[in-house]
Amino acid sequence: MIKNFLNKHFSGSGGISQLLVIAMPMVVSQTCDTVMMFTDRLFLSQISPVHMAASMSGGLTVFMFMTFFMGLTGYATALVAQYLGSGNEKKCAIVTTQALIISIIAYPIMLACIPIGHWMFEFIGHNEQQLELSLIYFDILMFGTIIGLARNSFNAFFSGIGKTRIVMFSSLVAMVINVLVNYALILGNFGFPEMGIKGAAIGTIIGGSCGLLIVAAGYVLYQREYGIDDFYKSLHFDAIVMKKLFKFGYPGGLEFFLNLLAFDLTVLIFHSYGADVAAAVTIAFNWDLVSFIPLIGVNIGVTSLVGRFMGGGNPDLAHRTTMSGLKLVSCYSVLMIVLFVIFPKPLVAMFLPDPENAKALSNLAEYMISLVACYVIADGFSLVYSGALRGSGDTFWTMIISVVLHWIFTLEAILMVSVFNLPPKITWAIFVLTVPLISIAFYLRYRSGKWRKIKVVESGNQ
Repeated sequence: MIKNFLNKHFSGSGGISQLLVIAMPMVVSQTCDTVMMFTDRLFLSQISPVHMAASMSGGLTVFMFMTFFMGLTGYATALVAQYLGSGNEKKCAIVTTQALIISIIAYPIMLACIPIGHWMFEFIGHNEQQLELSLIYFDILMFGTIIGLARNSFNAFFSGIGKTRIVMFSSLVAMVINVLVNYALILGNFGFPEMGIKGAAIGTIIGGSCGLLIVAAGYVLYQREYGIDDFYKSLHFDAIVMKKLFKFGYPGGLEFFLNLLAFDLTVLIFHSYGADVAAAVTIAFNWDLVSFIPLIGVNIGVTSLVGRFMGGGNPDLAHRTTMSGLKLVSCYSVLMIVLFVIFPKPLVAMFLPDPENAKALSNLAEYMISLVACYVIADGFSLVYSGALRGSGDTFWTMIISVVLHWIFTLEAILMVSVFNLPPKITWAIFVLTVPLISIAFYLRYRSGKWRKIKVVESGNQ
């Protein structure tokens, strides 16, 4: 009986065991990224809640500007996996070269977006202190965006071929360096001057640079294994591969950008309630990241395996992979629900050195964290279904579903805050209870089965 259970759910192609081999290092990697953001805000909260809130609005806006190119180059994961599954391994490194070319072209565009970011902060109407701090954090991180773009391109290669341990090791190193440097620079430890939010931004760039060096070095060393005797042969523009990357990757990039723009605006709208609400929302979303970002590792694993099986012409194994992903995220999500429902008070206390003197802020943050439990499983299901759809090449409708619903949520927040002037608790409750609509929409698209008929690459010759 136990053997039958293991064979049904764990063993073989597309089973939980195979998915875990790829997904677990990516879960660890994404967890490391979560720890970096989490500790940055934790250290800054020791200075003031305004510093913590400014790091969220500033950092989120930087990431929002990067998202189109992150999503575009991130499709290299599925494309690499499809070439690998079709028996055309030599194309894998060429895909990565195209992603790096896009990253280099994107960097001056990022720098040109800095004035737009300044306008966004001023338009929302933050208080003077939060505005000043947000701009400092934003400006420094924008100059370091090339690091994140290049690292994302290398990570996509390793995710696509299923060798995700190097990505995990890179993230672990980046996390340790980032936490140590930020502890020194934000709070003025180890003999360094106290630099506050400026130190947080510098530490993030230093940590990211160390992570980039590791995956770049690992990428060069892996080439010989995948049939490219001369590494330099893969370093050229390839019009056919670039066209495929744009054709199937631009919907993901556009989706990523528009979704983060919507989410960024939603966060900024909540921040417009005032300093206490801004701090409470930041604390709630910090813990939301703890539940959400590790699940991205499962999303990447599902995308990689589905891409490989679809490239090999086996949609049934792609479906089994999707079901394995759903089982994994369900187990993890139950643990997070228990954490958020039972322990909101100690979770909030971590960010408030003296919660008794900030009673209203503390109570609001506890309420918000408790409600996050309402959509934890829905988030996990959304990531699995969207990962499967992208891995198969069904990127356009995935984009439409996700973007439309995210902007409905943003419009909902604008109406509740700016038009109807609802109190923060009611606005937050309505927002949280509508989030599961995304997972329902992705499920309906996946269930239609149209993803089974999409052809991204041909065996051995494209």
